[in-house]
Order: sequence, then C-alpha cells, then structure tokens
Amino acid sequence: MPTLSVVLIVRNETENLAACLDTVSWADEIVVMDSGSSDDTVEIARRYTDKVYVESDWQGYGIQRQRAQAKATGDWVFMLDADERVTAQLRDSIEAAVARDQRDVVYAVPRLSWVFGRFIRHSGWYPDYVARLYARERTGYGGDRVHEKLIIGAGMRESMLAGDLLHYTYRDMNHYLVKSAHYAAAWAQQRQAQGRRASLSQGLLHGVGCFVKMYLLRAGFLDGRQGLLLALLSAHSTFVKYADLWVRNLPAGRVER
Repeated sequence: MPTLSVVLIVRNETENLAACLDTVSWADEIVVMDSGSSDDTVEIARRYTDKVYVESDWQGYGIQRQRAQAKATGDWVFMLDADERVTAQLRDSIEAAVARDQRDVVYAVPRLSWVFGRFIRHSGWYPDYVARLYARERTGYGGDRVHEKLIIGAGMRESMLAGDLLHYTYRDMNHYLVKSAHYAAAWAQQRQAQGRRASLSQGLLHGVGCFVKMYLLRAGFLDGRQGLLLALLSAHSTFVKYADLWVRNLPAGRVER
C-alpha cells in the first residue's frame, strides 16, 4: 500500500501544534521542521513523531518547505500548517486518494477559516482551495520567500478533495498585525531583490481595490462585522506591502518631504 507523510514547518506553535497533530495521528509518518522556536514547540512535536528537525537558517517559506519535504519518506505528502485541522471527512478523502495512488494528480482541499469568532464563508475566503496532497517524488514547492506555491508541472493534473481543512488563522488583533507585517516585509524584500519598485499611490489604489473586491464583489458583508473588519484589515495590509517596498527603495541618507 502507498504511504503518506504529513509534513509541517513550524515556529513557536505551542498553542496550536498538539491540536493540529491530533487530527493527523493516523498518518504513516509525521515530519516537523522547526525554524528555531523559543517555546515548547519541539518538545510537543516529539510526542507525536521522532522525525523532528530544526533548521534555523531561515530563507523563506518555500525553501523551508523544500527542506521539510526532503526529510519525508512516504509515497505521498500532505503539507499542513500548525494552525490547521484535518476534519474526519477530509481524512477519508485523503486516505482514498492515497490508496488510488494516481501520482500524476495533485489534490487541492477546501480551507475554511475561523477569524475573530466565526467561520468566514464569503469575502473570497471560502472555499479557499489550496493544493496540499501530492506524490513526493513528482513535485514540491518553489523557493519563494512568501506566498510559496506547489509546482504543478507538465503532465500533472489537479483534482479536488471533499472535506474542509479548518484554519484557525489569528488569535487576536495583535497576532493579525504581527503576522501581516511579517508577510508584508517578506513580500517587499522579495520584490526588491527582483528590482521592483512601488509608489504610495499604487498602495492606495490596490488597498481600495482590495476592500471593494472583498466586501462588495465577494459578499464580505454576509460575514457580518467580521467581514467588514477583515476587508478593512486586508486593505490596510495591501497598502503596507507597497509602502514597505517604496520605503526600501528610498535613497540612503535622504529625507523625503
């Protein structure tokens, strides 16, 4: 029978990791790649698997996922984050797909996010299909620092699994702001390295566009007050990405007026 490796990259996930790993304890193998946690993340991971590794030379999410996958030995990989939970229906779908063993297929799963006290079913957030289940020797993640994607090459096709992947995104407002700032910095750093530039007016236009798309075009208003808050926060985060890139390209020692 083909085997399954559940693979995670983690850092300081004491509050999430046990609840996450409880939902995948049935897998043939669990691989956890830590990036230098200062809490009990590593100790918690070792309660579930002996395949726990630490690689603190952070080079971005894509590279870290590549490192984690390199430690897996299963025929199939299911890439998981510590703030996610595999539902019973999704487990059944994953096991059925692995048993079929069609290695030219990459499987995407619908992700349902819990944000600020409710599951978000509109706002463009659901069904948030993410490609997560794939044959280990056929593909893997690209090297992007942030918003890394699974590579679906020629001769491969994508299919959808049934059952939600629950995503517990933000503990509170501070967690959102810290996480958002981290992603914005990684986004700006990556584009600066590519020679890209940005203006504040671009940031403003993209931010307004983000709000309109989420709250009006994608019916975020149906998610209640959380939908409004998410649209406003997402607009702010979008603006900050461009503002960060603009600041990084200012001449050294010059004060803009």
